[in-house]
Amino acid sequence: MNPTYLLARDHLQRAAVILQGSDQRSRQIRHIIERTIGLMDDRTAEEPATPANVYDMAAYRRAARGGNSF
Repeated sequence: MNPTYLLARDHLQRAAVILQGSDQRSRQIRHIIERTIGLMDDRTAEEPATPANVYDMAAYRRAARGGNSF
């Protein structure tokens, strides 16, 4: 995982812990932070296994033989 991503996630988790107040505004902000962390985790799960600048040579050969774009 990207170190910047991990640092940002850590800061958000710390902020959520700090906002343990029982008032409505603290609960709302804590909920937003916790949801943001969840969305970040969802996004990480969707990332491709290979970097975008790496070619799949088998797919390239198939496309070259069939004339299809990849």
